[in-house]
Amino acid sequence: MGSLVQDARQLTETGRQALPVLVVDDSRVARKIVEHTLSEEHYAIHLAGTGREAVDIFAKHHPALVITDWLMPDLSGIELCQHIRAEAKSGYTYIILLTGATKKSDVVEGLQAGADDYLTKPFHPDELLARVAVGRRMIELHREIEAKNRLLEQLVLTDSLTNLPNRRAIEEWAPRQLSGALRHGFPIWTVMADLDHFKSINDTFGHDSGDAVLRKFGEILKTHTRKSDMCARIGGEEFLLIISYSDPEGVMLAVERIRENIATEKFVFGGRECAVTASFGIAAPREGEFPDFNTLMVRADEALYAAKRSGRNRVEMKGG
Repeated sequence: MGSLVQDARQLTETGRQALPVLVVDDSRVARKIVEHTLSEEHYAIHLAGTGREAVDIFAKHHPALVITDWLMPDLSGIELCQHIRAEAKSGYTYIILLTGATKKSDVVEGLQAGADDYLTKPFHPDELLARVAVGRRMIELHREIEAKNRLLEQLVLTDSLTNLPNRRAIEEWAPRQLSGALRHGFPIWTVMADLDHFKSINDTFGHDSGDAVLRKFGEILKTHTRKSDMCARIGGEEFLLIISYSDPEGVMLAVERIRENIATEKFVFGGRECAVTASFGIAAPREGEFPDFNTLMVRADEALYAAKRSGRNRVEMKGG
């Protein structure tokens, strides 16, 4: 959730930050007029004397707002608009086109090329400031929408109790990871985990205590999951790990470490100590096999139930 908090902070601080603005005009005088007009406001101004120079500055600094002349010797304002719209990967760039043209057809051409607004030369300084202010509000609105969309996307893919990825996140991520493993020949392991006798914890100590156990187990899984791997809560007391680039001994060692951590964790509810253990089932593609992810989940589940039948609080491996 850290990145979402950062997004929220950035949104609240946008009004205090200097907005990056790129001013493009082949006339030094025209550039200075725009720069002087904006100088007393909170803008970080980049200047370009040619369209090509503007392309380079845009690639380096990604300004949020571009004010560009229409007619330039190397790359026109229309072409610059088209380039920005084609190349922009993230965030919205607001473009104001400066033009001496007054024909409606020319204005339409500029807007169709990707400009958000236009200003006819010679312009009044207050009008430029007003139009730039509109651009700033639009940029802030786009940023707010993007941040909210990222938050919604993360909420859809996150288990609200443990803050781990949920089943949907696993179903989106794991098949791609499995496909890469099968294509490039690196090992990948599917691990099903289930807390032993979890219902008795809820029945004896209450659901709040059960939730505390689930959260702690989620913390243990996350602590022992590498960045290249993934752990998730897939429902109830069931969890899943995807471990790659590890041999059978390595994956057994990693899962045993998790098993030991939850088994030695001390839980105290209502003054009474509660012991918690978990069972694990591990599965991997067999040599020369190209299974889908659901097949591996079924095998890992079978290995998990083998661990349950063998007394719980243990790890069983199937395939590989």
